[in-house]
Amino acid sequence: MTLRTLVSSLVLASSVLAPAAFAQQKLVPAQSSVGFTIKQMGVPLQGQFKQFDANVQFDTAKPEASKIQFTVNTGSATMGSKETDAEMPKATWFNVPAFPQARFESTAVKALGGGKYQVDGKLSIKGQSQNVSMPVTLTQNGATTIAAGTLPIKRLAFKIGEGEWTDTSMVADDVQVQFKLALTGVGKI
Repeated sequence: MTLRTLVSSLVLASSVLAPAAFAQQKLVPAQSSVGFTIKQMGVPLQGQFKQFDANVQFDTAKPEASKIQFTVNTGSATMGSKETDAEMPKATWFNVPAFPQARFESTAVKALGGGKYQVDGKLSIKGQSQNVSMPVTLTQNGATTIAAGTLPIKRLAFKIGEGEWTDTSMVADDVQVQFKLALTGVGKI
């Protein structure tokens, strides 16, 4: 076997095996969570999304080649109050009939060292898209990798809380979205 044939075989093998390795990366919903914190009249309130999914192709050897797609079913938002939970799907807030999902798609992943990464991408909620950048920390325990972080957003940039709810003295514009995603199949970091 010539050197050229060997190199060609290795390139072909890596292009065939890499997608297969990515295909093994899966979200473990039971060990994952997506929550949010808002302030209503200065008081922090917690909420969560019960339904979400992720398609992750994280390359531990070459993070910049990684791709992350994440969707949240906006109709699964809950704050633990029947009245609030009944309002969130309405047109004023998430407008779930017209926009049933929020979506994040990465455009760049940069390693910062020590299991920390900067993930840039486009976040789309309620028909509005914004470029966002978030710090993500990866930790591993056995076969499970946890990706955790907080993404600060401005709710009004996504038209969440229209009409009388644009008054930020009632509900603050700042929202902190916290996520903890348990993944299997990610290589050693």
